[in-house]
Amino acid sequence: MLPDPPTCSPEESEPTRFTDAAEAVAELQRLYREATTFLQERFSDALTGATPQCRFRAFYPEIRIATTSFARTDNRLSFGHVAEPGVYAATITRPDLFANYLTQQIELLVRSHDVPVQVGPSQTPIPIHFALLDHTDLTVPQDGVLPFLIRDVFDVPNLDVTNDAIVNGEAAAAPDGTRPLAPFTAQRVDYSLARLTHYTATDATDFQNHVIFTNYQFYLEEFLAYGREALRDPAAGYQELVGPAGQRVTVEDPEAPLVDPPKLPQMPTYHLTRAGGQGITLVNIGVGPSNAKTATDHIAVLRPHAWLMVGHCAGLRNSQSLGDYVLAHAYLREDHVLDDDLPIWVPIPALAEVQVALEEAVADVTELEGYELKRIMRTGTVVTIDNRNWELREQAGPVKRLSQSRAVALDMESATIAANGFRFRVPYGTLLCVSDKPLHGELKLPGMATSFYRTQVSRHLLIGIRALESLRDMPLERLHSRKLRSFEETAFL
Repeated sequence: MLPDPPTCSPEESEPTRFTDAAEAVAELQRLYREATTFLQERFSDALTGATPQCRFRAFYPEIRIATTSFARTDNRLSFGHVAEPGVYAATITRPDLFANYLTQQIELLVRSHDVPVQVGPSQTPIPIHFALLDHTDLTVPQDGVLPFLIRDVFDVPNLDVTNDAIVNGEAAAAPDGTRPLAPFTAQRVDYSLARLTHYTATDATDFQNHVIFTNYQFYLEEFLAYGREALRDPAAGYQELVGPAGQRVTVEDPEAPLVDPPKLPQMPTYHLTRAGGQGITLVNIGVGPSNAKTATDHIAVLRPHAWLMVGHCAGLRNSQSLGDYVLAHAYLREDHVLDDDLPIWVPIPALAEVQVALEEAVADVTELEGYELKRIMRTGTVVTIDNRNWELREQAGPVKRLSQSRAVALDMESATIAANGFRFRVPYGTLLCVSDKPLHGELKLPGMATSFYRTQVSRHLLIGIRALESLRDMPLERLHSRKLRSFEETAFL
């Protein structure tokens, strides 16, 4: 048997203790930069030189904390502290992208437990594919193109550490007893960052902390119009409107064109940016629960502060009209895409802070209040189903089930987005607009929409934006409700 080739790595750094969060993040950035630069340089050499005689390996940095007592923490906070004495650790990627998030979480952790954090290299290798994500002139070819197998020389993604075991509550402690400090491993984050670029044709650095998902192109067009107007208003504080392929509209030229790229992304995405990521991102996920799960699976690693579903639905009550709004306060999940991650028996609660923000935004935009608001908006259960043509099936069974659930609307995305918000601890909400009433003869066909419906749809996106702007001004500790946290939670949000 041939001996394994020697392993070549950057010079190993000793772990360092920090009580200053900014210094800890700076060390994470240094370690990550050193590791990825090493892999990039070795890979570039391997593309042009002789077959490597060494296995090149560099490691993600990690944060580690050890506590020996049950700290008396602020019990109003749902994050920023560990549950009990022990050792906790998290591998970290892209500390440049997550600098603000990491600084905030480390500050809370040190303050809660009055002990330093330790920063140093982890034992988790960085896959070469992820080390090259921001290196546009280098790409990893398929096996067979190079005179050596990639996995013989560099580490490749490992599904053992690229999963949702932590957020799903299934992660076991490491062999040495260390427990998770953050909801995602570094490889899981890197995987999602790569997929976001693929699906949206925009860079992860442009995503904002407040996200709107929609299922209709009209909303994207309205968002672009709103964004241009917002850039003209200095008081709004918005900086840029960013589109696919890095296109940018700035405050200096709010009329600059945004051209569709030759190959449209699967989920067209635009970002209305603000300092500190406090702007709004809109994602057109298209139709269906699979797309809804895919988008939220990957955006969740960016740790947004809130996401909303703002789209079309089928009204299920005769008292509804086309163009009426539905504010979801419960969800009936028949989407099936999350059954293995979040059992169907798990309730998805409405979040008071988001519900209030949405209702107040509807009142503000429509200029209707109190009992008058009921003329155009219903609260109730929203059903999400995985069959777009459900109305073509035999009706007695489905209609009975919908009636028993007290459902007021049906769509193909909302419950998926809410359930993944619940699973990933991201505050969520849903405001839908009735576009058809299939149980009452008003099908989604050309010419069926009334002028009232068209007016309401034009207001719909504005309501979602106003709600997110209201949530943006809310303290994080209030928005990130304890309803989203389980018995044993990671300290990091």
